[in-house]
Amino acid sequence: MADPPSDRSLGNSVHPATVGPQYEPRPLSLLDLAGVELEGEIGPALAHSVDLARTAEAGGYTRVWYAEHHNMPTIASSAPAVLIAHIAAHTERIGLGSGGVMLPNHSPLVIAEQFGTLAELHPGRIHLGLGRAPGTDGLTFRALRRTHADAEGFPSDVLELQRYLSDELPRNAVNAYPGRGTRVPLTILGSSLFGANLAAQLGLPYSFASHFAPQALQAAVRHYRDNYAPSEAHPEPWVSAGINVVAAASDEAAEALFSRAELARVRGFLSRGRETPLTEEQAAAVFDSPAAQEIRGMMRHTAVGGPERVREELAAFARFADADELVTVHPAPTRAEQLESVRLAAPGG
Repeated sequence: MADPPSDRSLGNSVHPATVGPQYEPRPLSLLDLAGVELEGEIGPALAHSVDLARTAEAGGYTRVWYAEHHNMPTIASSAPAVLIAHIAAHTERIGLGSGGVMLPNHSPLVIAEQFGTLAELHPGRIHLGLGRAPGTDGLTFRALRRTHADAEGFPSDVLELQRYLSDELPRNAVNAYPGRGTRVPLTILGSSLFGANLAAQLGLPYSFASHFAPQALQAAVRHYRDNYAPSEAHPEPWVSAGINVVAAASDEAAEALFSRAELARVRGFLSRGRETPLTEEQAAAVFDSPAAQEIRGMMRHTAVGGPERVREELAAFARFADADELVTVHPAPTRAEQLESVRLAAPGG
C-alpha cells in the first residue's frame, strides 16, 4: 500500500515523495458536470463544455465523462446522452462517456438504444458508465417515476443492458435497434464496496468516485482486484479513480487558486435550496463550521501545483489508489481558470 496523502487544509493532496523514479504515468480522463455559475445561465455552461472537450482532446486526455444529475441548478449534465451527442459533433477523436448514467432512473432498453445510436454515429468513441444512485433528491426521484426498489434491481439491469448491446441471439422478441452488436464498453461506477463487488463479479471495469467520496477508496479497489472474475471483454481488472486537480502557472498561484476553489465549493453547497445564494463573504464566515468542514473534506484527494508538481501528485495518487486511469475534476472558480488547469495538467502538455 502506498504512503498516505499529506494534509492540505482539510483536503489532502498526494505527496510527490511517494512517486518512484520508474513509475509510469496513467491515462488521464476528464469529468465535466457542465457547471452553471451561481445565478448564471445554462447555455454558456453547455458552450463551455465544448471548449473543455476540445481542450482535453488537444491535450491528450483519453476521454471525457458526463454525469447524470437532476434538480441541481448548478449542473447542466442531466441528459448525458444528449450532451455526448453534442460534444461528439464538435470534437474529432476523444472518447466520450457517461460518468455515469444512473441506471435505476431508466429502462435498460432505452439506454441501450441511446448509446447504441451514439456508437453507430461515432464508432469507437462512446463509453457507458453506470451508477446505482438516483443522482438526485427523493422528490425528484419520484418525479422520474422511479422507486427505491428500482435501485435493488441494478445488477439485473446491468445484465439486461449488456444483452441488448451484445451479439447474443435474442432470448425474447425485444432487441435494441440501434444498440444490438455495438458492444458499447461498460464501466461500473461507485463509492462503496457494492459497486466494487458487482464490477468484480461481472468482469467489468470499475471507477471509484474518490473526487468527492474518498473514504472507501483503497478498500473498494482492493476488494475489486482480489475478487475479479475475468471476462471475455476484460480479462484483466481495470480501475479508474477520481481526483480533483487545481493547476496553475506556479505552485504558489495554484495554492491560492485552491483556496478560492474550496471557498467556491463551500458557497455552492451551502447555497443549495436557498432563494438567494450565499455571498463570498457569508461563505467565508462559515468556512470553518462543521458543515463546511465536511464539504471541504470531499476534496481530500486534490493535486495542486504548477505543471511539474501536479504531474508528480497525479502519479503519486495513481499509486496510492492502485488505479490504471485517473479521472480528473478541475474545480477552478472561473471558466478561464478551469480551461487553464486542464491545459497545464494535460498528459501531452
